[in-house]
Amino acid sequence: MVMSDPYHDWNLPARVARLKDLSYNLWWSWRPEARTLFKEIDRTLWAETYHNPVKLLRKCPPQRIQALLDDQSFLARYDVAVADFDRYMSASNTWFAKNQPEMKGKTIGYFSAEFGVHNSLRIYSGGLGILAGDHCKSASDLGVPLVGVGFMYPQGYVQQKISADGWQQNVYEPADWDNSPVRPVLGPSSGRMLLDIPLGRGAVKVAVWRVQVGRVPLYLMDTNVDGNSPQDREISGRLYGGDRTMRLRQEIILGIGGVRVLRALGVHPSVFHANEGHSSFMFLELAREKVSGGRTLDEALGEVAEMSVFTTHTPVAAGHDVFAEEMVAEYFSSYWPQLGVEREAFMDFARVPGEIGWNMTSLALKMAGRRNAVSRRHGRVSREMWKNLWPTRDVDEVPIAHVTNGVHLATWVQQELGAMYDRYLGCEWRDNQDDQALWSKVAAIPDEILWMQHNKNKSALLQLMRARVRARWMKGESNAAQTLAGGALLDHSALVIGFARRFAGYKRATLILKDVERLKKLLFDPWRPVQIVFAGKAHPADDGGKALIQQIYALAKDPAYGGRIAFVEDYDMHVARYLVQGVDVWLNNPLAPMEACGTSGEKAGANGVPNFSVLDGWWEEGYNGGNGWAIGEAGGRGAGPEADAADAEDIYGILERKLVPLYYDRDEFGVPRGWVKLMKESIRSVSPRYCADRMVKDYVNMLYAPKAAASR
Repeated sequence: MVMSDPYHDWNLPARVARLKDLSYNLWWSWRPEARTLFKEIDRTLWAETYHNPVKLLRKCPPQRIQALLDDQSFLARYDVAVADFDRYMSASNTWFAKNQPEMKGKTIGYFSAEFGVHNSLRIYSGGLGILAGDHCKSASDLGVPLVGVGFMYPQGYVQQKISADGWQQNVYEPADWDNSPVRPVLGPSSGRMLLDIPLGRGAVKVAVWRVQVGRVPLYLMDTNVDGNSPQDREISGRLYGGDRTMRLRQEIILGIGGVRVLRALGVHPSVFHANEGHSSFMFLELAREKVSGGRTLDEALGEVAEMSVFTTHTPVAAGHDVFAEEMVAEYFSSYWPQLGVEREAFMDFARVPGEIGWNMTSLALKMAGRRNAVSRRHGRVSREMWKNLWPTRDVDEVPIAHVTNGVHLATWVQQELGAMYDRYLGCEWRDNQDDQALWSKVAAIPDEILWMQHNKNKSALLQLMRARVRARWMKGESNAAQTLAGGALLDHSALVIGFARRFAGYKRATLILKDVERLKKLLFDPWRPVQIVFAGKAHPADDGGKALIQQIYALAKDPAYGGRIAFVEDYDMHVARYLVQGVDVWLNNPLAPMEACGTSGEKAGANGVPNFSVLDGWWEEGYNGGNGWAIGEAGGRGAGPEADAADAEDIYGILERKLVPLYYDRDEFGVPRGWVKLMKESIRSVSPRYCADRMVKDYVNMLYAPKAAASR
């Protein structure tokens, strides 16, 4: 099948032709000078395209492009941005080059079911995908030779619309790849590169797309191609869509197909990293390759272990895929002979003692030589959770380490706030984000300046919410109560608590609503009012999560709550940035110890938004008594009504006695000095320790480099 590359289907005047290069590399998304450049082309179109420069340039009127050729100020900024981009892409003195010279020429293959790199690519659902995107961005900044492998979902992840009765409607819209920063990988004859990937007794044709994230390429597979059956075309259709059979088929393509795609591209990683269990079949494929090359199975397994890293992301049982062995046998009966084993030995690769079924996390934990959880607490929980795989070891000796997750600061720190950091910390913070001494300079930022910037961020959030409900109202898609629920009456001067995450039972989104009369006293205090903004999606098949949204939405619509509770529809990366930058405090109260990490709180903290969270995940490590508030006890109080009641009491008590009074304690200039001190300590303590640069360096030093040395 011959397919044109959309990159070559349109032209720009020679003087600004490099805009196309910039638009197709997501480097622009975390570089202020590039973002400003695209914004200045057409501010209205920039907003309407949700900050998608490919779509912006394709839709921009030709006369506007011509006008830019006479704008010397724009051309000067264009030249600076292009020069910066070229220096970035060609730099040879990166952190990785200087600190890991023995890994020169090596590559890390990073497999993930989702990548959250930008809201123009709806191939992520939540924390796992955002983490993968941030991992790739920091790997790019540090010069780590990472190659990402995943899926290009034509229908992406569910888009959320809330009905009049508060029920989440699952909406899927086909992606417009011609107007997205993606390019097809073409074969030698300019046709689309197609690979036949074995699937059970047949094969599926897989096409490949490429997304460039700075220096890091993402290769994303797509089965929606001519020659595949309708059932096979749907394999890559939706992220986390379909039944168990569809999930198994997706994971076979991701793991086995992903390895074969890299081979076809001539990419031969020295290290293979599975980001969660969805891609665990890649370890089997690596072993099969080695057996077919003449190794014994034991030799093959040893070599695979030496070159493999696995990251587990959740202590929630439902987050670990388990398939019936009969289903697995249906797809692998012709595969296990290639490993030289019979059915029972093959099934043992993924069994958990005392449990039934093929467990994808167990498969990865058994086959990968390096394993890690995503926070210190999660490491302890994971060792306890998986100790049956190492029955002769004490739980503390179970070989699961931890690398606490971090966030890509250049993506998540508000742009003007980042410029303030440039001014008071020095521009070197961008290249030395994990330097704790550097962040101590935050103390030099004048209180008035930091407080004014936070209020600007808060205004931007409220304006976004009002614009969204206004747009729905003008389209006739909502009634007055829904407009109220969307935040139309929120007051800029009142404290705003933010709660935004996936709606699942253990996240306890409604915990703060436990005592509504006590809550109303906080909401309607005439001198110190409180407001709560909720956002988040339930899994498309999770009616329990949807019921939680409905419960919150009912209060948001209720005139008795005066518009002081709001729900932001269709939470995504775009909305997330405004929330973590613009709310006054970040609330997180999952049932401990079920929170593996909780990176949204890290994003908020780096923007000077204090955390108000249970002592679980990253906050157990990050809380220092002066950068926010702790709910409950380290490790949690257990599960059940009594534990919920105690944690709710903590929330109300801290709000009433500490948090709210501190926020409203203003001096004669209207500045809450104590609160700003808290903001500064949040920035100082969170930014260097919980940035993705520190995280990726930990992966390199603890997991990638030792494996590369061993495999070499």
